Amino acid sequence: METTDPTDAAPPLQDQTITTRGYQQEMLDESLRKNIIIALDTGSGKTHIAVLRMKIEAEREPKKISWFVAPTRALCEQQQAVIKAAIPVSVGLISGALEPEQWKDRNLWRSALSTHRIMVTTPQVLLDALHHAYVNMGTDIGLLVFDEAHHAVDKHPYNEIMKRFYMCCNPRTLDATGSRSYEGENLRPMVLGLTASPIYGGNVIAAFRTIETNLDSTICAPRRQRQELSRYVHRPVFKHVLYCFDPDPFSTNLATVNFVFQQLNIENDPYVIGLRKKLEKAARNTPEYTRIDQQLSKAILNNKTYTHGGLQDVASVADAIRWDIGPWAADWYICQALQQAKASFNEHEANPEKRYLKGILDKIVVTPVSYSPDDIVEESSDKVRVLVECLLAEKLETETGDESYSGLVFVERRESVLALTEVLSRHPQTKDVFTIGYLVGSAGTAFRNSVLDITRSLKGPKDTLEDFKTGKKNLLISTAVAEEGIDVQACGSVIRWDPPPNMASWAQSRGRARRKRSTFTLMFEEGGAHQKTMNDWEKLERDMVALYNDPSRNIQYAMEEESIRDEGGLEFRVEATGALLTLHSAISHLNHFCAVIPNAGHVDHKPLFDIDPPELPEGWHSFAFEERSTKISSYSGPYGAKVTLPRLLPSHLRTFETERVHSSKNSAYQHAAFYAYRALYENGLLNDNLLPLTSVIEPELEEEVKALLQDVERRAGTARVSMQMDPWAPIDAQSNWYTSELGIEGLPPLLIFTRSKPPQWSAENAPILHRPGSQDSVTLRPYPLEACSKTITKAREYTRRIFWALNGSRMDWNDTDFSYLFLPTSDSDDSVWEARRRWHLQKNPSDEPLFTKALEFGEQFSFPTDLAIVRNGPQFAKAFKFVRWRFERLSDEEEAQMRTEHARFPDLEITYPLLVVQYFPPRTNFLIPIPTPERVSPPAPPKQLHLHPRLCYVTLCSDAETQYAFLLPSVLRCMAMSITVNSMRNTLFSDLAISTVSEKLFTIAMCAPLSQEQFNYQRLETLGDTVLKFMSSLQLLGEYPLWHEGYLTQKMGHCVSNVRLAKANIGHSLYQWIIRDRLLGKKWRPKYFTPSDTTDVEGDPDQKMEVVKGKKKAKSQDLSTKVLADVVESLIGAVYLHGGFDYAFECARFFDLGIKWEPLPARIEAMLSRVETHTDLPIERQLNSVERMLGYTFTHKLLLVEALTHVSYQQDLHTISYERLEFCGDAVLDMIVTEYLYRAEGKEYSPGHMFHRKSAMVHAHILAFFCLSTHIEVNASMPRPVGAPATPGTSRRSMARRPIELQTDTQTIHLWQCLLHSSPHILDEQKTTFDRFTRRREEIDTALSNGDIFPWAALVWLQAPKFLSDMVESLLGAVFVDSRGDLDVVRRVLRRLGLLPVLERIVWADVDVLHPVSRLGIWASKHGQKLGYSYVQEDRQISCAVTLDGEVVEESRASEEYKGRLSKEEVRLAAAEKAILHFRLRDVNANYATLKRKNTKSKSKKRKRDNSTGDVLRGGREPGVTPAP
Repeated sequence: METTDPTDAAPPLQDQTITTRGYQQEMLDESLRKNIIIALDTGSGKTHIAVLRMKIEAEREPKKISWFVAPTRALCEQQQAVIKAAIPVSVGLISGALEPEQWKDRNLWRSALSTHRIMVTTPQVLLDALHHAYVNMGTDIGLLVFDEAHHAVDKHPYNEIMKRFYMCCNPRTLDATGSRSYEGENLRPMVLGLTASPIYGGNVIAAFRTIETNLDSTICAPRRQRQELSRYVHRPVFKHVLYCFDPDPFSTNLATVNFVFQQLNIENDPYVIGLRKKLEKAARNTPEYTRIDQQLSKAILNNKTYTHGGLQDVASVADAIRWDIGPWAADWYICQALQQAKASFNEHEANPEKRYLKGILDKIVVTPVSYSPDDIVEESSDKVRVLVECLLAEKLETETGDESYSGLVFVERRESVLALTEVLSRHPQTKDVFTIGYLVGSAGTAFRNSVLDITRSLKGPKDTLEDFKTGKKNLLISTAVAEEGIDVQACGSVIRWDPPPNMASWAQSRGRARRKRSTFTLMFEEGGAHQKTMNDWEKLERDMVALYNDPSRNIQYAMEEESIRDEGGLEFRVEATGALLTLHSAISHLNHFCAVIPNAGHVDHKPLFDIDPPELPEGWHSFAFEERSTKISSYSGPYGAKVTLPRLLPSHLRTFETERVHSSKNSAYQHAAFYAYRALYENGLLNDNLLPLTSVIEPELEEEVKALLQDVERRAGTARVSMQMDPWAPIDAQSNWYTSELGIEGLPPLLIFTRSKPPQWSAENAPILHRPGSQDSVTLRPYPLEACSKTITKAREYTRRIFWALNGSRMDWNDTDFSYLFLPTSDSDDSVWEARRRWHLQKNPSDEPLFTKALEFGEQFSFPTDLAIVRNGPQFAKAFKFVRWRFERLSDEEEAQMRTEHARFPDLEITYPLLVVQYFPPRTNFLIPIPTPERVSPPAPPKQLHLHPRLCYVTLCSDAETQYAFLLPSVLRCMAMSITVNSMRNTLFSDLAISTVSEKLFTIAMCAPLSQEQFNYQRLETLGDTVLKFMSSLQLLGEYPLWHEGYLTQKMGHCVSNVRLAKANIGHSLYQWIIRDRLLGKKWRPKYFTPSDTTDVEGDPDQKMEVVKGKKKAKSQDLSTKVLADVVESLIGAVYLHGGFDYAFECARFFDLGIKWEPLPARIEAMLSRVETHTDLPIERQLNSVERMLGYTFTHKLLLVEALTHVSYQQDLHTISYERLEFCGDAVLDMIVTEYLYRAEGKEYSPGHMFHRKSAMVHAHILAFFCLSTHIEVNASMPRPVGAPATPGTSRRSMARRPIELQTDTQTIHLWQCLLHSSPHILDEQKTTFDRFTRRREEIDTALSNGDIFPWAALVWLQAPKFLSDMVESLLGAVFVDSRGDLDVVRRVLRRLGLLPVLERIVWADVDVLHPVSRLGIWASKHGQKLGYSYVQEDRQISCAVTLDGEVVEESRASEEYKGRLSKEEVRLAAAEKAILHFRLRDVNANYATLKRKNTKSKSKKRKRDNSTGDVLRGGREPGVTPAP
């Protein structure tokens, strides 16, 4: 939709120089008082009056809009531009060019109506919006403006708008001045019509009554200001010219076409041959047989096939041009038509009808036209001669009056416009005199075959009109498109090549000649009858003008109630919305319903209409030629009709019939369509706007989600939510301290005090701390000690000392308000270190409380060996692990190394003892196991360094305290995650069975990848996504038994969409329990209860901060809607692992998701209860064969019938087609494959790996392969003579003497042969696909059973149609439902089909399943290159090569014979395979994750220390691995 932003709108009307003429003001005043139709000549400014009227309406009616309706798209665009330029309001435009089919959303319409004050549309757009109740006539529209109002007759949308909707509103009452009132509810809008000719012809009074009644208006013209009107409107001088009729002009090319056409036998036409084949296979006395029989008879009777009809059209048009313009034009036209058709055909055309037409066109040898001036003149008609003389005379007369010439020639036929333009452009008398353009509309062609229509590729009129306005072109040849409204500048000369067909056309075309001295010329054949007709029209026009200028006339006609009803008064209105179904709209509605049903090919879903009685006798096409004419009856009614809808619908909604009571065929069709569409609504297949269930499938959510996540749409898919919960926060201010005992293997226990309830860890569920050389378990149990104030004070001091040792740079020594406190369990012997700390405070009272100079410390305490941390500078310089004091001298090499490390002190004097130290292990999160190296070798001894004690400081903490300083952040991290998930469990799920899910599963489910923990939710999300879709599929299948697959897929897409899941997450505040902060050593600091001036988020670099009074305060975080949705799915996955579908069902029901959740067994039973029972199925043997192939016997046989029924199948076996079961089977297959991959022993597949393996196993190609592979052998024994088979010399007597025996034989029945269909195209595809399968089967089997690489290329080469894979999925769905939801039964069927063994081998043999195109794309992205594919098609071959950054890699080129679209996919895959071999990508690693890792160099991050040592810390490590401080 085109929108005029208020900021871009035109300036206010009073600021523009616009002068309103007196007669315009008279009409404006009259339109304010009542409904009128302004009847003024073209060029008199009718649009200006309408603009002023809409401006006034916008000012006095703020709650309603004005609706301007124009009959054509071009006119809408033109008028919108005029309105925008004059009125300072937002003006919307909707027409056929702006995809009105997309306007099937009520919210879209309501938004448009609230945004715009004026709407400009074509009438059909408004009528559709009213029909579907997107627009309400009485409450939304204050003024209706009808441009070209004379169209408001019969079934035109103008008239339908008025009859169906305007008349249903309350009439406006008259106020004291006689004007229509604006007070009241649901009022009819005011009406303003614009026209230059209110009638088409005939009786003027009757015509006026019709138009005035239909528009509830009075036709008006200025009465007081007539004299002024005459100064601005100039009637042209009427002329006429006569031409002679040429006697039988001869066209060489037309004669050639006619000769070839006469030799054709329609029985050889592929369309007729195909219909005869279909008729042979159809069963007699069925609707299908009757329908095909009638199609065949009509095709032969009317010569209406693609080829015969197309050639007949060319010959007819050429013949008309021959008589009208001349043989030269006819020859030129045929050359153009055939040349265009041949160019449009594909050299390897697959369509047999197009191939047939191409073969015939190749036989037609046309003669190129001569461009000799003499030949053009000689082979043009006398009518052309007269036109040329007329044009030259008009031009001369105009230029004599010192004016520039502009002329317009109206021609009825589009093709004639082009032919006449070509003749005049090359005619010796006009080619150098006129610059000629053409103008044609989008309708009016006589062609059914578009490849032969030379007008189909013409561009729009904008360029031509612009050239005409600027004078680049001075002559236009145009169809009637230039008659109405199109802004063609005033012409001095208008010529009618063809007589106007009606009064309106006469007046409209004449109105284009509106210069002061202009002419209007009609061309008549000598002796023709048209001249009298024109005289009659002139008289009618005088009568018409006199009538609407009659001052005594002031009549309004009331539209009688019965006139607004169709035949029989049949209509259906939805009370909730006002949406209306009428006979007139029923067929188009039904066509739209069928068109939006998803189509996999092989069948057209359009509704099939059959007339009763049939138009031709049964078998008419087989009668002898001489009998055919005598067998056609002249039946003229009454008629009945039947409409048949696609087989995807249940049987009671598939066919609708009407009795033989209707006066016309069209009426019968309309009634059948009406009954069908009403039934679709009554059965829940349409919404309250009488539209298919698409975007408004869940109206209760749509507005809510948009309002809730409007920030999501503005900011790239993120939802603003509050910060992650603080697990250490007290429940309230009076909360007591919980006391627990913390045990870390190898260290003395500690007491831990927390204000939130801590978890309990025993040996069974103890976390493990992974340290180099050891794995230490952690226990946590309640401790019987009430924390008094003295104890808490001691614990604060102890906690500060432990954390200060490594994290003091991010702490405030005076702040001890920690969220957790630690204290040794007893008065341990800490006297040695306590004495050392007292000494330091006495000696250096102003220094760091825990860091003392190493040399002074060593001298004071005799160089003790129980040190733990040594720093190579003051304050928080680099920390090293103490090894020993060194008193022995350094070797020369060691001394050189030490001086290198102390290069910043060149004059350093080395004295003894020295400090020997080593680096601490670079680990922060000890909860993550240490990666196992690929090659196991003895670890290298840690590198030792020598530091000078005069430059170093010792941390005054014991070795045990130092180990705690390193390990406690990981312990606290584990506690925080445990407290978080237990809070979620006790808050959200306390009353549900799922509260029993293990803490470990819940923790994994809530850990975002950003947290960089050992496990995150990604694997569980993949499983949960599949579980959710599986359960949702069953819920929807059970809840909506009449919905076809398209509706089910759309509804499930809504229910499990990220937006829906994110809304559920936010609605339950689940986001606050998502663990998304991470443990980073360089940023970690203890948690405080009171906020400080420093960052208070533990290691979350993505935290958004708000500055509040100079302090940074964490307020909120950005979470993508995908993360919010993923967590919901991961929870479902975790719950499923714990308790199966029963628990997963409870979890899904908790989140709601817009589904009416019922237990899965109940849903399956509901599906089974709807399956009919039939014991006399005619295809019982075929069903038995399929059961043998599957290894499963159905209890409900009709489920198997449904699974085998293609939508094209015409016989009635009491079922719908297989799409619903395919929908079910797809979910079942996904569930089984995903769960197997998730649980694969020893694999722990990432989501990416699971995706690629699942894609390989559920792809249409592999499913089709299993379908083609599945077969059984059946007994085909036959009695035959004993002995050798007969030879040509064997006598009949000797054969008769041979004994007859039953000879054993078998026949192979394939699963694909058991598909029930009625399509010859499917039969052909089955045969050709099986031939390809036979050639490649061994190769594919070998690859699947023994190969290391998945056979993508060979599978694609099968070019298997989708119905083969659909068949497998529908059978799996049928087995699942029939077995009452037993997935183990389905697994046995999958094993029987061969799919499960292949899946198992892919897992245990690590088969490379990455698709070649994906592999190449990943590799190219990794190396920063743009990947593309270059195709070359020639000589029935197509080749493809890979391109990198636009350069072709010729080594990758692959070629195949071109057989259609699938050939293109095939060569692309082969080219990708060749490129992979060329670049040796598989030699690197089959792991797609490795391929994705970009080859970028790590960047060093440096932070300068402001101290005497100038220490430098280096970064750039693997995520989650940082060195110790």
